[in-house]
Amino acid sequence: MTKLKALAAATAMAVTLPMAAPAAAQMEIYENWEPGEAVTELTFVKVEAGREEDYVEGLKSTWVAANKIQQELGIISGFSMYTVPYKDDYNMILRVTFPSGEMMQPNKERYMEFLEAYGKANIEQGNETVLKIYNEIREIQSVAMLREVKLID
Repeated sequence: MTKLKALAAATAMAVTLPMAAPAAAQMEIYENWEPGEAVTELTFVKVEAGREEDYVEGLKSTWVAANKIQQELGIISGFSMYTVPYKDDYNMILRVTFPSGEMMQPNKERYMEFLEAYGKANIEQGNETVLKIYNEIREIQSVAMLREVKLID
């Protein structure tokens, strides 16, 4: 009887497995789904315990200020900061969303426009802040790029 049960189980798997594989293979890019145009960059940061306020204050005058200019220029479509409680690896996430992957590519014209709007002095001050404060109180854990998967009806 045990051999009969094993044979029945093997037969059931042999019959159902081929039916499952085509179901998984039916989704085709640009027919059933497509990648979204926008690209979101997530930076995972570990900030030293008790120094979160210092880090956010520094970000306000550097990262936030620069991102506001980039958003006004259309280089990015949005940005935000998140705290992540109860996580050992990182406790903050910085998000920047670009309207397209093309906006992430180097471009002298866009850079010069940003430089004119933001100012070289602000960039130098931001670099100084990174060297003096950020490198002491935070460590970048990883960066991930995300692109939305859009289902086509």
